[in-house]
Amino acid sequence: MITSGSCPIKRKIQPFRDKEVYFHWICVPLRSFLNRELQIDYPSTYSFDDILRLIKWLGIVDNCIRFDMDLVLNVADHYVLTPYVYPSSWPEDGALRQIISLLVVTNLGAAVLYLGLGWLSYHFIFDHNLMKHPQFLKNQVRREVKYAMTSLPIISVPTVALFFLEVRGYSKLYDNVEESPMGWPFVLLSMISFLLFTDGCIYWIHRFLHHKSIYKHFHKPHHVWKIPTPFASHAFHPLDGFLQGLPYHIYPFLFPLHKVLYLALYIFVNIWTVSIHDGDYRVPRPLQEVVNGAAHHTDHHLFFDVNYGQYFTLWDRIGGSYRNPSVLEGKGPLDCIRRLTAEGKMSTNGANANANGHTNGHANGSSTKSKEE
Repeated sequence: MITSGSCPIKRKIQPFRDKEVYFHWICVPLRSFLNRELQIDYPSTYSFDDILRLIKWLGIVDNCIRFDMDLVLNVADHYVLTPYVYPSSWPEDGALRQIISLLVVTNLGAAVLYLGLGWLSYHFIFDHNLMKHPQFLKNQVRREVKYAMTSLPIISVPTVALFFLEVRGYSKLYDNVEESPMGWPFVLLSMISFLLFTDGCIYWIHRFLHHKSIYKHFHKPHHVWKIPTPFASHAFHPLDGFLQGLPYHIYPFLFPLHKVLYLALYIFVNIWTVSIHDGDYRVPRPLQEVVNGAAHHTDHHLFFDVNYGQYFTLWDRIGGSYRNPSVLEGKGPLDCIRRLTAEGKMSTNGANANANGHTNGHANGSSTKSKEE
């Protein structure tokens, strides 16, 4: 790590150890592009170091190789922030500028991921028949989106503090596979350990948020959505949302993690969070006992004190909070709708007992049972 005074700064990117591979995959196409598109005569007899100097002169090395929050920040700086936003007197590695940039990038990224993934899931995966359920609220989708879009900017403030520490080099994130303790096998192991670590941490944080002295203040807003849509995925109280996301940010400060993998896992986490609220209850039979999918998580919304896990059912089994999904027993939300329709208790337009937007809350933090059971 390179230091400036007492403050670590970003490490310089090390060139690939195999220069011939680097030359073949990056320098040769670059030379062809310069000759063909820009009419710049760059002879093939030039050395690797000559071409590497040209690449650095073009300012594309960092943008080609960095793939974590550094990449996002560098791309934003290179194409938008430096030429159009910040005054030239503000250096790109200045702390204040990085914090402001991270706030902007984090909020835009969160909004794009939430609205983009939510929209795709809502239109192509979510079963809209679920909106006929007695516990589906009036204007629920609009309310979910409004709550999430109000909370995300607040959640971003402490999140950016952690991103800033990562960008400044305080974490154990690394750029190249060669820097990992065991090469590629360690990269694979770190992916598995990340999922297991965060799953365990989130389970206990989630259970803590259900404590009767905590629940009504912070976690109850998320349980308003008894029959969630994909847009409920990020509709948390800000403190609730930050605490449940904290393990993802803690991991790279405790364990080495490749930056590309970190970004990929961060995106995966958002996809997964949407998926367990998407109403697609199908789970491959071999995974039904292992994976905590939408069927399991919907029961958590309905029955309150079961299935706290994020990815797996392991900690629910250890903690005694596992419940076999009601969907798999023929007692799920869609089964309820079909039964009520057959009994003539459901109108053709899906009007239900909660048409005025009321819900069965858990203000005292105690467990209640769904009308389905």
